[in-house]
Amino acid sequence: MIRPDLSLPIPERIEAAHFIGIGGSGMSGLAGMFLDRGIRVSGSDRADSAALRALAARGASVHVGHDAANLPDDVDTVVHTGAIWPENPELVLARERGLHVIHRSQALHWLIGGRRLVSVAGAHGKTTSTGMIVTALQALGADPTFVNGGVVAQLGVSSGTGSDELVVIEADESDGTFLLYDTSVALITNVDPDHLEFWGSREAFDDAFATFANEAREAVVISADDAGARRVAGLITHPHVVTFGAADAADVRLSEVRTDGPVSFVVTHRGQSVAAQLSVPGAHNAVNATGAVAVLLTLGFALEPAVRAVEGFGGTVRRFELHGVERGVRVYDDYAHHPTEVEAALRAARTVVGDGRIIAIQQPHTYSRTQEMYREFAEVLETCADHTVMLDVYGAREDPVPGVTGELVSSAFADPDHVHYVPDWQEAADYTASVARAGDIVITLGCGNVHLIIPQVLNALAGTRG
Repeated sequence: MIRPDLSLPIPERIEAAHFIGIGGSGMSGLAGMFLDRGIRVSGSDRADSAALRALAARGASVHVGHDAANLPDDVDTVVHTGAIWPENPELVLARERGLHVIHRSQALHWLIGGRRLVSVAGAHGKTTSTGMIVTALQALGADPTFVNGGVVAQLGVSSGTGSDELVVIEADESDGTFLLYDTSVALITNVDPDHLEFWGSREAFDDAFATFANEAREAVVISADDAGARRVAGLITHPHVVTFGAADAADVRLSEVRTDGPVSFVVTHRGQSVAAQLSVPGAHNAVNATGAVAVLLTLGFALEPAVRAVEGFGGTVRRFELHGVERGVRVYDDYAHHPTEVEAALRAARTVVGDGRIIAIQQPHTYSRTQEMYREFAEVLETCADHTVMLDVYGAREDPVPGVTGELVSSAFADPDHVHYVPDWQEAADYTASVARAGDIVITLGCGNVHLIIPQVLNALAGTRG
């Protein structure tokens, strides 16, 4: 992993940019926006993907695999993520050639310029909240530029270049880069301590969110319910803070949440109440929607049209996304990779499973998080799922840690009959198919590559291989 150096200069002019890791949802979105600006784009990723092919169709020069030969002679700027290794041959050559080498957040900062920016931060709910705000703004007649961490289902993209001065982004707290942007309106969905391998302590994590809030030029929108957000609120000195949530004192209040069907709830602001209903499941999405409405109010929209606009949100890819049905078993995928997110995804599944059972296929993400939170993962999975199929850890940017595997999580279950550790994916798919029955939901959980097991699961359910 490369720790971003945000002190490095950002070039005033970019004519040709090379993206290392161009296939990721955030990076591919950035590359697309560079193409929108008429900038020559090249890039590489370790595996082929639809994102690579889409960029190639737009004129980008893309490569599968990392090799120094991928770096064009005319490139002036190289953009990278924090997930690559310092020894990456394209990165090494770029530095040898004296090119501008910048983190993806600096590239986004360059694209935003001085426009009015809504930055969405928080340990959970960022991608969904960002998608809600963007699609609502479009429904209200605005045309914002946006960069999201996941594909917005109804738009089919994770980013877009709009004609307005308004920009909406998912801001990443994991590596401190959310402090780089000149934010106008800051949304903090929650502050559940995570990424402490970067921040070092909960106090440092909280302080970073307080800095993010206090530096917002116009307003701060923050959860009134989340314990971490309340801690941070005590550190905020900003003159314009808007709170949202179910708390009685919330400025934008959520109430009457029902999940026994489409999620419905009531939003109240300054004595006016508006009923709402979403097409995405889960009580947590009622909370996300209320935060999105609070942002829209801060931007000057009235309550009822804001609620109606947020109702139109159709979800994001890899957030409780249905992939298929075989033998009466529905197979979903969700990006959840923290115990709080896993709990929210499983509780959402419980609202739609009916009389069936929930079978979770969990892929722990990163060795550091698994080592720190394996007991919490086990407790949530055992409580909220009927059965768990445990895969091995997706290391992402980290080196393996001895003893930290999926078995570490499965061994923490109080009842070993509720979990089955299967590191081999085909065996995991076959086992899942053997225990699933009509009416059940199978849901893959994790932000690594666990979604790639879904075809194997569907094939196993159908009694086929391939």
